[in-house]
Amino acid sequence: MAWHGRGALATARQFHSREGHLRPPRKHIEVVDGEEIKLGAFLDSSRRRAAKLSPERRAVLDELGIRW
Repeated sequence: MAWHGRGALATARQFHSREGHLRPPRKHIEVVDGEEIKLGAFLDSSRRRAAKLSPERRAVLDELGIRW
């Protein structure tokens, strides 16, 4: 299982497109191309590290409506 990098952002986009929000449970796992992505953990970690995220990553998450 993975959760980091651009793959996690693409997974967040996929989830948002399907569900209309970006609030999966902490333990949510999204399957993308047969790979399990720990989306809930990725978003939780991103929230905790918000001040350290790159402006690009933060902008993508803002665009998807993450609740900080």
